[in-house]
Amino acid sequence: MARTAEKVRDLVAEDPEMRDAITSLLDHEDETVEWRDVNESLTSGQWGRLIEKGVLTEAGDGFRLDDPDAVRDGLTGDNEAAYEGGSDVELPDDEESSWTTYDKLAGVLSLVMMTGYYYHPIRGTVGPAIDLLLGPLNALLPFFVVVMVLAVCTGFWTSIIQANLMDFDKMSVYQERMQDIQERQKAAKERGDEEALDRIQKEQMEAMGDQLGMFKMQFRPMVWIMLLTIPVFLWMYWKLGQIDQGVELILPLIGHTHLKDTIGGFIPAWIVWYFLCSMGFSQIVRKGLGIQTTPT
Repeated sequence: MARTAEKVRDLVAEDPEMRDAITSLLDHEDETVEWRDVNESLTSGQWGRLIEKGVLTEAGDGFRLDDPDAVRDGLTGDNEAAYEGGSDVELPDDEESSWTTYDKLAGVLSLVMMTGYYYHPIRGTVGPAIDLLLGPLNALLPFFVVVMVLAVCTGFWTSIIQANLMDFDKMSVYQERMQDIQERQKAAKERGDEEALDRIQKEQMEAMGDQLGMFKMQFRPMVWIMLLTIPVFLWMYWKLGQIDQGVELILPLIGHTHLKDTIGGFIPAWIVWYFLCSMGFSQIVRKGLGIQTTPT
């Protein structure tokens, strides 16, 4: 309701004659109207703006006011306090997105294992431990096939973790609020309302702090993904130290290359192969299981 009233106020601020045009439409609030029914009360341009803003919505063969009560509020200013108060989008409670003790522990363990990329003793400990699980698979299949299998597995559990730990409804609320602020800021600039611009800019600064809540929601599943993925990477890194340079594969746009070769002078070929497999199979898994990984 508040959004419709706000749209009406913006339209009247842009074109004062719009007040009479909208008032005339209120006489038909319970009816479906077409342009020819009201062309004596408003111009075609005003009719188009009302449709563009969503004040008039399609209903069968004609149009009708989306929310007559909100339209009246917009014309009379009864809802002005709500308008000046800022966005009507209710933000989720930050406490609901707080990390649990297990989340924090997973984050610490992930950071510790991440140092294994540079600190050999950690890699030398994690690699043999994971080899107890993956060694039999590596004995049956060529290493580049093992990398592909691991890419499929990591892509699968990444999708599952994101679907279960990330609240996309809350993410949508944060994005909706920022969009609401931007729309009101644009409308205030168009009508030259400096006072409203100052209020909206203050609200925008406050909203920047709310982005921390969205960041926490985004990063929470990442620590669990890293906790499962980093050991796999450390094992592959460790295992490559024991594999002959002669292991060869063909990469798209690259052609024949060896797993230990670098592409572009700095990216190991096995990592490129892993990400190609992971991205491709992750999309298949998400489509197949109907897993949502972005806000609606």
